[in-house]
Amino acid sequence: MRTKFSSELAALTGELERLASLAHEATERVAVAVGETDLTAAYEVFALDEKLQEKYGACENRAVILLALEAPVARDLRHVVSAIQITEHLSRMGWLTSRIADSVVRRYPHPVAPPEILGPLAEIGSRTTALAARAVEVIAAGKLDADTEPVAPDPALPELHQQVRTTLTAPDRPHDNATAVDLSLLVHHYERCAEHCVRIGRLIRFFHTGIPLSAQASTD
Repeated sequence: MRTKFSSELAALTGELERLASLAHEATERVAVAVGETDLTAAYEVFALDEKLQEKYGACENRAVILLALEAPVARDLRHVVSAIQITEHLSRMGWLTSRIADSVVRRYPHPVAPPEILGPLAEIGSRTTALAARAVEVIAAGKLDADTEPVAPDPALPELHQQVRTTLTAPDRPHDNATAVDLSLLVHHYERCAEHCVRIGRLIRFFHTGIPLSAQASTD
């Protein structure tokens, strides 16, 4: 029975890796969609999110069944509980990237943002994609250093977010209020994606070390 349970846990981790890879690919493609006004990339994001949500349901069901029927304890319990929460974060990342892609589709064939904002948005997209790639790595990792933060927040992102918001609200802005609202929401979606990546890293650290998320956050 223990061998079967271990096999189920390994399968659960494999499903998490696939989910995380889909979320990472979605961040990668949406960055292309935004930066290059690429309609094909935007529709690829929609397809990736659809696949992610489908697999999210299957992965969550597997974790819940393990939790309900196998009654895991200690490390195994952390494994299953962390997996359930990680799937939720990955699902939200898929939803957020779809909303960003939707902005590209609505404004096509025009760029999603004016030139003075498009540059910082491209940098935000690139850095968020890097965080998503790191989340994939830590999910796949077999062990973890207890003293490190698996997915560390990118210190440049808050400055980039603020840079865009400052430009959007400048008195001499050339764009209208509707554009400012849309782009503020887009930046917020990117901001949330990055937060989900960091949260996933903390859940992985909790799984490997047992350090509660509240204790981890207090050391930032």
